Amino acid sequence: MDAKRAGSSLDSLMSSFNTRITELQELIIARNMYPASSVADLSAVDAALKAMEMQVQMIKDRLREETEAIPKAKKLIDASLRQQKKLQNMSVHVPLYLPERMSTLNLNVNGGLMTEAFEQHREQLPNIASSKLEERPILPKCQEKKGRAPAPLWYITTTELDSLPSYMRGRLTLEKVNAAINDMATYADANAQLIAAPKKKLAENLWERALELRDIAMTETVKGKYFFLETDMKGPTLKPDNTGKAILTVLRHLSRISETRIGHHRVIILSKPQ
Repeated sequence: MDAKRAGSSLDSLMSSFNTRITELQELIIARNMYPASSVADLSAVDAALKAMEMQVQMIKDRLREETEAIPKAKKLIDASLRQQKKLQNMSVHVPLYLPERMSTLNLNVNGGLMTEAFEQHREQLPNIASSKLEERPILPKCQEKKGRAPAPLWYITTTELDSLPSYMRGRLTLEKVNAAINDMATYADANAQLIAAPKKKLAENLWERALELRDIAMTETVKGKYFFLETDMKGPTLKPDNTGKAILTVLRHLSRISETRIGHHRVIILSKPQ
């Protein structure tokens, strides 16, 4: 009984050895089927893996740089917003239309001289208190080398234009109204030049107009102020049409001008806004 059991165990052991040997033989055969290509494939896999590792590292480095830059970007955005707010506050007080003065008359006038007659008219003017001088622009007395001060440009703001009733504002824009203010200053400058020009520098027709303007300038309502006539309104922006009349209405309502009639002339006087 013991001999049979020992023989059976030996047979089982030999069978196990034979099975293992067969498996090893199959593995050796599979390994030796493509020896060169298997090594090349493994090398390619290793190279691809290393390249992927490098790309992942580059992505990590880039993410770290972007993360470090976020606080700097936030500071730059805050500074830009503060600067934008300052510029917006400044833009409220800056006129959108910049003056481009034009010479309407080709007068060869010496900046430091006035005619004796006009000087006599000025001497007859009553003394005006300093407070009155601050309230309205006075025709400046010409000084040597410094020339004559130009007519004032009191532009309107967006707030003032928006405060007007829609029927008065109509289709007028801030740029158009301020361009008309520039035209009015040009007309007033031309009249002031005629008033101050010597007779010998003017043609006969201009001299007659200069005398007429001097008479107007010496009236109680106009004296010491910059002014122009309705007949001076010849553009480029301010003209005696419906748009020009609407602009005058707006400027009169905003205290930029006042009007009076002297003889057959309609006189528009430049006024300082209150």
